[in-house]
Amino acid sequence: MRVERARYFDQVRARLHEGKLTDAARAGHEVLLSAWEAKYAKHDPRFLAYCLATAFHETGGAMQPVEENLNYSAEGLRRVFPKYFLPGEEHEFARKPERIANRVYSNRMGNGRGESGDGWRFRGRGLVQITGRDNYRTYGIDDAPEKAMEPERAVKILFDGMIAGKFTGHALCDFFNDHASDWVGARRVVNGLNRAEEIGLFGVIFATAIGLRLG
Repeated sequence: MRVERARYFDQVRARLHEGKLTDAARAGHEVLLSAWEAKYAKHDPRFLAYCLATAFHETGGAMQPVEENLNYSAEGLRRVFPKYFLPGEEHEFARKPERIANRVYSNRMGNGRGESGDGWRFRGRGLVQITGRDNYRTYGIDDAPEKAMEPERAVKILFDGMIAGKFTGHALCDFFNDHASDWVGARRVVNGLNRAEEIGLFGVIFATAIGLRLG
């Protein structure tokens, strides 16, 4: 399917961008739509809507590749990463992004121990915040993780990873098929159910914007 641009931008501007759409964000939307039409249009269009919703959430609405912001306060660490810090320890790490990354991302996702620096090296980047050595290795950039910020590569990682289920083992077809349209559960394709309802709502808005009729 080809997305009718005027309708699309009218809807996302009004419903997701508070009536104001920057040139950079508009360009980001266009890159994603064009890539879908050129390479992925054979897939269920609900996949496109949910990928757009994911990019919108993960980039804070910028629709451009971003690096993960790990500049947490002590309160933020308690709220977001409670299991990684002993009581009171969060004050020692507050506002120290590199130390935070090396603590919360160590010994998982293919990363080494905290002192290896892998947590910081393989922190979230791109449109889907690809994280961890294993995910970077999947796309052949574990030797140069900054390449996840390249726009064309970031788009490929977003669509390919979510369609093929390369991030968590869950693929979009598990949640969008002839028998299901699970806008909330689809968050498992990327990251458990963290903020799943909010992102699901974004997905429904994007589905309407690309011309789908949801029943």
